Amino acid sequence: MARSLKKGPYVDEKLAEKVRKMQPGSKTVIKTWRRESTVTPEMVGFTFGVHNGKDHVPVYIAEEMVGHKLGEFSHTTKFGKHGGKMQREMEKGAEGTPSAAAPANAPAKAPAKAPAGK
Repeated sequence: MARSLKKGPYVDEKLAEKVRKMQPGSKTVIKTWRRESTVTPEMVGFTFGVHNGKDHVPVYIAEEMVGHKLGEFSHTTKFGKHGGKMQREMEKGAEGTPSAAAPANAPAKAPAKAPAGK
């Protein structure tokens, strides 16, 4: 649910104070647990270590991120892969590629002919 326009964006005061104290272009990572804090224009160019429940994920703030929440850029779940028949076929196709089986400078073999059957 969106925050009321009357209230304005939520920015943690301690986090905003840390940003004000930092020198522009500093490579120091600012660790934070405040995933709900909104990205402001003052934060652009800094790197935040946003907590995902286990680790602090480094997030470099760019212009396009202004207005979004910090938690949107630090995923809390790890994506494995989709399963099913199509995924298995794609994996089989990738394993059987000729570029992976033979070096690029090796001469190509002629395909074997099937013997004439009785």
